[in-house]
Order: sequence, then C-alpha cells, then structure tokens
Amino acid sequence: MTTTPEATITRGPAVRPAAGPGLRWSDICSYAGLTPERGACAMVDGTQVAVFRTFDGAVYALSNLDPFSGAHVLSRGILGTRDGAPTVASPMYKQVFDLRTGVCLDDPRVAVPAFPVRRAGDRVEVALPDEHRQ
Repeated sequence: MTTTPEATITRGPAVRPAAGPGLRWSDICSYAGLTPERGACAMVDGTQVAVFRTFDGAVYALSNLDPFSGAHVLSRGILGTRDGAPTVASPMYKQVFDLRTGVCLDDPRVAVPAFPVRRAGDRVEVALPDEHRQ
C-alpha cells in the first residue's frame, strides 16, 4: 500500500473510520448552507475536505484530492449513484468514487479517505483521524 497525506492506493476496499469518542469534530457549515446534489470544500486541520449533501438529505465527507489528477477538485464533482451507492465523479478525468467509503468504482485499487460526518442541530461537523491532521 502506498500512502500520501490525502490519497491511498489500496489493494482492497477502503472503510470509513469509526466515529469513536477519540475524534475531534470540526464545525464546517450549516446544513441548510449545503446545496443538495452539490459539494463544498472546507479546510479542516490543514486538510481539504469535500462535503456533499445528496438529494435524499444525507451528508458525506471525502478528501478533496483527486488521486488521478493530483488536483483538489472532488468537491466540484458530479453527484450520482451507481448500483445504489451514492457517488461523486471527479471533474477532471471522471473517475467515480463511492461517497460512503471513498473507493474508486472504476479502479477499486484506488481510494480517497472518507471521513466521519454528522449533523449537530443545524450544523455539519467532520472529524479527521490523527493521520490526516497537519
């Protein structure tokens, strides 16, 4: 496995980190401030995080780094679904990532970090594991 600060090339599926008691939650924005079917980028502890609100109201957070182009652009991607999974297609080369896990559905060896995200009242919060804080 090869790891960079924000992208991981894996040989198996990535898993969203558990939202355990040791995580420090960062306030991102109001839930109403997230437009359905669009992404937004936030800087959390020095890491660019792409936050998405899907049509059904669910909220997801991934690294904003597109591992194929090296650009921080996933928050500008196109939301959709593939086989029932909520997805984002990179605006660069159009690889599709599962919003729940960060796994690239076009090349499952590649994944971006998926971060715990929650609603706290009308606020959206994201937590980064220690290895993603800069």
